[in-house]
Amino acid sequence: MAGSWDESYDHGSQSDESYQFERLHIEPIYDAFICPLTKQIMRDPVTLENGQTFEREAIEKWFRECKESGRKLVCPLTLKELRTTELNPSIALRNTIEEWNARNESVQLDMARRSLSLGSPEKDILQSLKFVQYLCQKSRSNKHIVRNAELIPMIVDMLKSSSRRVRSRALETLRIVAEEDSDNKDIMAEGDTVRTIVKFLSHEQSKEREEAVSLLYELSKSEALCEKIGSVNGAILILVGMTSSKSENLLTVEKADKTLENLEKSENNVRQMAENGRLQPLLTLLLEGPPETKLAMASYLGELVLNNEVKVLVARTVGSSLINIMRIGNMQSREAALKALNQISSHEASAMILIEAGILSPLVKDLFTVGANQLPMRLKEVSATILANIVNSGCDFASIPIGPDHQTLVSEDIVHNLLHLISNTGPAIECKLLQVLVGLTISPTTVISVVSAIISSGATISLVQFIEAPQKDLRMASIKLLQHLSPHMGQELAGCLRGTAGQLGSLIKIISENISITEEQAAAVGLLADLPERDVGLTRQMLDEGAFQLVTSRVVRIRQGETRGSRFVTPYLEGLVRVLSRITFVLADEPDAIALCREHNLAALFTELLQANGLDNVQMVSAMALENLSQESKNLTRLPELPLPGLCGSIFPCFSKQPVITGLCRVHRGVCSQKETFCLLEGQALEKLVALLDHTNEKVVEASLAALSTLLDDGVDIEKGVMVLCEADGIKPILDVLMENRTENLKRRAVWAVERILRTDDIAYEVSGDPNVSTALVGAFQHGDYRTRQIAERALKHVDKIPNFSGIFPMAG
Repeated sequence: MAGSWDESYDHGSQSDESYQFERLHIEPIYDAFICPLTKQIMRDPVTLENGQTFEREAIEKWFRECKESGRKLVCPLTLKELRTTELNPSIALRNTIEEWNARNESVQLDMARRSLSLGSPEKDILQSLKFVQYLCQKSRSNKHIVRNAELIPMIVDMLKSSSRRVRSRALETLRIVAEEDSDNKDIMAEGDTVRTIVKFLSHEQSKEREEAVSLLYELSKSEALCEKIGSVNGAILILVGMTSSKSENLLTVEKADKTLENLEKSENNVRQMAENGRLQPLLTLLLEGPPETKLAMASYLGELVLNNEVKVLVARTVGSSLINIMRIGNMQSREAALKALNQISSHEASAMILIEAGILSPLVKDLFTVGANQLPMRLKEVSATILANIVNSGCDFASIPIGPDHQTLVSEDIVHNLLHLISNTGPAIECKLLQVLVGLTISPTTVISVVSAIISSGATISLVQFIEAPQKDLRMASIKLLQHLSPHMGQELAGCLRGTAGQLGSLIKIISENISITEEQAAAVGLLADLPERDVGLTRQMLDEGAFQLVTSRVVRIRQGETRGSRFVTPYLEGLVRVLSRITFVLADEPDAIALCREHNLAALFTELLQANGLDNVQMVSAMALENLSQESKNLTRLPELPLPGLCGSIFPCFSKQPVITGLCRVHRGVCSQKETFCLLEGQALEKLVALLDHTNEKVVEASLAALSTLLDDGVDIEKGVMVLCEADGIKPILDVLMENRTENLKRRAVWAVERILRTDDIAYEVSGDPNVSTALVGAFQHGDYRTRQIAERALKHVDKIPNFSGIFPMAG
């Protein structure tokens, strides 16, 4: 027995194993040690009046059963009646038993020490570990015996075992050894023990994970060990993951959660928890901690990268507190609060929560305050960044009061102050303040106020000059702002860009950069596209600077698939096409514009762009450009030169034969081509425009109908124009547009085109039998504007719905 554990050791329940260890002994067991009732060695022997000795707990139970059953009180061994239940402690016997136990446990402990080796049989190791558990659970004072016997490092070594059962039992044993014993915990804190335990958190065996979590929970009750556990790389991350795991059992999840609660004693651990998604401890400390802790937590919060959902949680939980710190704290606290608010204000929903909490007034005050209490410029930049985030939340800032005077962000004085700051600070804060104005000019309810303030301050030229800034972000913010302003002050912006200042050239340079398409390029071309299209001076300067040649090449490259994969391709292409269409608005005034359109065959390019499916704006602008080009066709068509008659023919005209000229355009009555005269009959433009009459976008339909209507305009052969449309199957789609009655503009254009078409008798006769067309014309006659009613009347006369002598309206062309 002195050499190994009892071969009959049974891996049963804890009580079975405890009994097993009590039966393991070196010295012979004496009958006097055994309780007659329990048949086990007594721990608290007591003697009855007749001298018989029993375990106290067992004999007391016997007495209760006798009383409850109404039996006589007898000795369970002699069955003789007893006069009293008085129990006398057998101190001498108890001491003898304890000494005997101590001698046996000492030997067993020595056996455990010899068995706790990685080379021992698995059975011996498991029984040794179970004995250590039994010893610690038997008496708390035995834990110092385990410690003094230097068993703890040996148990830790068992974590390296190749046996899963040994590793699990070792983790369980360490937990029992550490329970309510700070000295044993201190020993486990030494070396890499904690790191080894943490590794089991991610082990594939659930039993080992469960035991590791339980052990860490016990160790985390020690404040010193909290730091140690948190310092192990990945420990907190894994524990946080376990608390939200659906694959772990509930007990493990609960232990992981309680472990994290204990680890919250360390600020470093709280920070790690926040980094890994468990933010509530940090927020609690920020709300309830002492001032220095609040400062530390606010600083941590400013450094974290938060997802949008967490930003909303933070804004709801501590937004008001951070705003209060920003308002009344010292400079260090204000800096921490500003940086935290910068983090959480970048999401629309969290920004709106901060607005409700009253962030705007202190923000604006921080930006505009000068003097002793003013923020340093680096913190004003943070304030400007927060404000830029806030104004992009979509709120109606015209209705949110700021300060005691109930001004708003778009009040003239506030905008003037922003513009003053923009002109008197460095590039970083200038960029953020420009972004504030960008946000304020997104909404139609606030842009008018901003435009008014900019005009009244005379800041337009200053804003335009930022286009030439070397800093990309600053240029970008400036261009975006000007693009938002252009629908409301386009002529003024165009005037600033014209001339020798160079900003127009800078915009063209940005557009021309041979890199993948950027947001800046899309914004730059969008700004140019939004400027007044009929500004001849601006278009002329763009011609002089080669802008249209550049734009044409960029459009061709995109259409040929040479530019792919950028999310800004669509707005960039739309802007390019709009810029290119400018050239078609000045054809009558600029011979160079006509030359450029011919040189680059823009009529063919715009015709091809009609098929840019999914890009409604490109199709619409292309149709508008073709309308402008087609309007000019009648002026560009070259009449054929007839040969001079001979001498005889000039004297006797009857002998002269009239020459037959072929190849003339039926509509324009001359020599036409797509490239030279922009004729729609060439290059399949007609068919593509007809196809777009069925488009779902009314603006595309309107632009296409306008382009087709140039074939029916004054100055061309209208009858031949109708024939051309008929051959292209365009009559019915035009009638359908009339009957659909989608918008007022479409109705006016459709009535005009249908009246021209109905001048052809055959078509008028056929249409007169269609009640739907008649109804649509009657509706236009009754409800249209004055001009539309005039034209509708004429159309109704063509189909005999109104007598020709009615004369309701004066005749007009």
